[in-house]
Amino acid sequence: MSTTSDFMTIAGEIAQERMKPEWQTFSLELNEEQQTLRDWVHEFSEKTIRPAGHEWDEREEFPWEIVKEAAEIGLYGLESTVSMFLDPTGQLTPVILEEIFWGDAGIGMALQGTNLAVSAIFGQGTQEQISEWLPRCYGTPADPKVAAFCSSEPNAGSDVSNVRTTARYDEATDEWVINGQKSWATNGGISDVHVVIATVDPSLGSRGHAAFIVPMSEVKGISQGAKVKKHGIRASHTADVNLDDARVPGSYLLGGKDKLDARLAKAREGKSAHGNASMATFEASRPAVGAMAVGVARAAYDYALDYAKEREQFGRKIIENQAIAFKLANMKTELDASRLLVQRASWLGAATLRGQTPEFPNAEGSMAKYKASEAGVRITEEAIQILGGNGYTREYPVERFHRDAKIMTIFEGTSEIQQLVMARTISGIRVP
Repeated sequence: MSTTSDFMTIAGEIAQERMKPEWQTFSLELNEEQQTLRDWVHEFSEKTIRPAGHEWDEREEFPWEIVKEAAEIGLYGLESTVSMFLDPTGQLTPVILEEIFWGDAGIGMALQGTNLAVSAIFGQGTQEQISEWLPRCYGTPADPKVAAFCSSEPNAGSDVSNVRTTARYDEATDEWVINGQKSWATNGGISDVHVVIATVDPSLGSRGHAAFIVPMSEVKGISQGAKVKKHGIRASHTADVNLDDARVPGSYLLGGKDKLDARLAKAREGKSAHGNASMATFEASRPAVGAMAVGVARAAYDYALDYAKEREQFGRKIIENQAIAFKLANMKTELDASRLLVQRASWLGAATLRGQTPEFPNAEGSMAKYKASEAGVRITEEAIQILGGNGYTREYPVERFHRDAKIMTIFEGTSEIQQLVMARTISGIRVP
């Protein structure tokens, strides 16, 4: 198991390396290290992930074998996540995610689902909490672990203000008592570390939320509910998580009680309190979802292009027909436009690493996620159309690409929510 000193050493070494001039400017050309990492991930994706995609989709089971293999080569774990994040250009994360999801989105989510919980801990936790819990989220190469972020509920998906899971502070024992049901939790129940969003003051809506670490190995009262049978990304485990008088130590409240009390006091006075626990995590991750969508879309485009060059009808390759060639031209245009929006949002999001304050004047993060996810659905559907009847069968991968792409328009904020965020941002009006 990694230690606090290991984490700080890793972060220090990488941060020092990334202070070089080539890491401080944005370019459409990747630097040499970024290219090397991209090619390394692509090789793993091509040789290990893609050949296994169909099998794990059919089995609808979590691919622990592949996660372990990724951990052993350094593609899954704390060090690789730190390396992806500590890039002042912001480009390393989308580049790596695109390559992984080009291989298979279900296995990709199995490898990346932990990072939502990690983002919550990193964004809201104290230094002590970050040092203690981040290594536990990943485990070790010999014994890899995953983590779960539990926010959504049966009646609280896009409407995060409707969260009904409660957390009550027991002053006598310095414990928080959590009760409720979480839905659609990636890695829910198969993780040790669960980050749970609960309301501590229902009268404040989303401003009364807080985030808690609830480890299954230590806490009674947390259990896995029903496993979700999904349309796509079936290698990724999704389940309900039930909390029944789950008691966690006071120190497991992310950020600590003093910070929470101060935020709640401001909210009660009607002052701004810098958002809420769920939305802060989602906002940081939306360009990454866009990169995942680009990876799936690219896989479908690549397959359809190769197929069109080989498939013959009426005595010629089908790509020689304008109907097919124009489809592919439009698919490529949508694909590249989506990638560019993801790159821009990722650059803006990495401003802190360049000594600047991140600013998204036109909701560029939501814009990238919206465009890329919707394009992913269209591109994968067009790939099915190009393959015709073959594309509709499970003998060819494009139908799986299409099933996998659809979730990108739903999780971490639906396309409708992304449009609402953008509309409010560009207009300065709280559009209902």
